Amino acid sequence: MKFLGIIPARYASSRFPGKPLIDIEGKTMIQRVYEQVKKSTKLNEVVVATDDQRIAQTVLSFGGKVVMTAEHHQSGTDRCAEVITDIEGYDVAINIQGDEPFIDPAQIDLLVHCFEDTTTQIATLVKEITAEEELFNVNIPKVVRNSKGEAIYFSRQTIPFLRGVEKDQWLQKQTFYKHIGIYAYQVDTLKALTQLPISMLEEAEALEQLRWLENGYTIQTAITMHETVAVDTKEDLAKILRLFFNK
Repeated sequence: MKFLGIIPARYASSRFPGKPLIDIEGKTMIQRVYEQVKKSTKLNEVVVATDDQRIAQTVLSFGGKVVMTAEHHQSGTDRCAEVITDIEGYDVAINIQGDEPFIDPAQIDLLVHCFEDTTTQIATLVKEITAEEELFNVNIPKVVRNSKGEAIYFSRQTIPFLRGVEKDQWLQKQTFYKHIGIYAYQVDTLKALTQLPISMLEEAEALEQLRWLENGYTIQTAITMHETVAVDTKEDLAKILRLFFNK
């Protein structure tokens, strides 16, 4: 199978405009993401998908590959679907967040491993929750899995609910998982997903993966031990500088 890594990157972020081009100790964020992704041993190619010429020129300036996409896309999933429509010859597309400048390439390789089972349609990562502040944070999606490791449901609420157990004991009584937002799709599956209308569950929780489950697609999960650090705000950037550069 051939695997294409796609990094969607948009300039017009509502919370942090222009964040793909912010400087992180001498390199733009998009360059740091690209270089980390290129360290994966499983990808046949890596491209940045953007609708912005400033981002495109930056990627080309450091020797990266870029695909220009339409401006109207509402999600990275839609942007990835346009890429695989234009670029043929790949079996699986991996949607890699463009705001995680220190993503561990081993996470990408872990996703690729899911497709050793040729029936896998979609794959994503989960990580065990070990802190109460994450367990009860509605901004961190949680996931429950079946015996095959497939996702049963994603929610911003804490799932499963432990009846009759005090909340400060939940982590001692049950293993909980949070969702790590990186996806891999069979190319034909990705094309089909973008044709689905917004579903009731997706609208309720504001989680697009619920649309896929609601329409009968299976999402295989793999457990990662690595933490991801995304840059959504200027405060997140300061956190990155502290963690990786002791700033």
